[in-house]
Amino acid sequence: MSNIFLVGTHWGDEGKGKIVDVLSDSASACIRFQGGHNAGHTLVIKGVKTILHLVPSGILRDSCKSIISNGVVVSLDALTKEIEELEKSGIKIKDKLFVSLNCHVILPTHKLLDLAREESLGNKSIGTTGRGIGPAYEDKVSRKGIRILDFESNKLSDKIDELVTYHNFILKEYFNYKTIDKNEMLDSLRTDYEKIKPYVADTSLLVNKLAKTSKCIYEGAQGTMLDIDHGTYPYVTSSNTTLAGLLSGTGINVDKVEYSLGITKAYTTRVGHGPFPSELDNDLGKKIASWGGEKGATTGRDRRCGWLDCKILKQSIELNRINGIALTKLDVLDNLEKIKICIDYGEINYETMSVSDIKYLELDGWMQSTVGINDFNKLPENAKKYIEKIESLCSTEVVMISTGPDRRQIIVKKNII
Repeated sequence: MSNIFLVGTHWGDEGKGKIVDVLSDSASACIRFQGGHNAGHTLVIKGVKTILHLVPSGILRDSCKSIISNGVVVSLDALTKEIEELEKSGIKIKDKLFVSLNCHVILPTHKLLDLAREESLGNKSIGTTGRGIGPAYEDKVSRKGIRILDFESNKLSDKIDELVTYHNFILKEYFNYKTIDKNEMLDSLRTDYEKIKPYVADTSLLVNKLAKTSKCIYEGAQGTMLDIDHGTYPYVTSSNTTLAGLLSGTGINVDKVEYSLGITKAYTTRVGHGPFPSELDNDLGKKIASWGGEKGATTGRDRRCGWLDCKILKQSIELNRINGIALTKLDVLDNLEKIKICIDYGEINYETMSVSDIKYLELDGWMQSTVGINDFNKLPENAKKYIEKIESLCSTEVVMISTGPDRRQIIVKKNII
């Protein structure tokens, strides 16, 4: 396959970063198409952990271009820091990283608006990361946003003055919150822009050219159930995380997407507020969280844990035209005598965050280590049965299985690139 789309099937944190890293060894380009620095992709290579927030995971491969396309909202400060950290680690950036000139820019006032709004909502808050992603997308949709290309315009100062005056008014008069000096902010933004300027390009042309001639991987942030249209609204992100978001966020057409890979944890997690039908709000859920190291890569917040939700998985398969599944963190379930799969439930009640008539399928656990296994046939029989049951329930094959955090701890059942 030449063009592979990777998508999280639930609420993010499914392990997309590792799967992108594994596949990018055979790819010419890795393209990020939506979101901002609110998501973190964690990679472990020879015991060394790297967390990426904006730069695509393919940056760790010498022969892979990394492209931040037009659907992403960019914090110039966060991007410059990430580039500097990668360079300090000996990762080559020059001639490998490309940033769309059409990306909208997250301003410091966007972050303040995000924080002020969340604080004002109290226990009714959405649970955002407070990075300014939502307010930046709001300005994009209302046609007031600042794009990277605007930094080459002699009207930049006027545009920022108008937008920040509006932001500061809302912050002060509505939220009774602190404001930001426009001139100081503009100077800081220009300094950061000069640092990323060498990487700015018309990525739509570049991506379409690569899609015709090379092997490309397209990675988003978050997961399907955080999609602004198809997720558990209003407990969602501010962009389209699904296949539709890939198309608008890069400028390629759907015919170029040859394979869709759904990234699915062997159990389900969620960060922040919102419905979670299969949640284990008990000691077992806490144990799974501990075994899986379930803390957000960006915020450090604890992730809520529950049984694999196959109803959502099947919905994600339909929404994203998923051809195969990469099942991650199988090893986290090694110590369980019994494992359940959530197969159905009634409508979600968004007032009580509950569901009715929830149904589970119970299977025997395998009670032995799967860590580092690279051959499907060497898995315990009950682990194989668990994987085969997922395939049967979803009518979709599992093509990759992660058996640990390191890039080498993986089973490739089918080579898709």
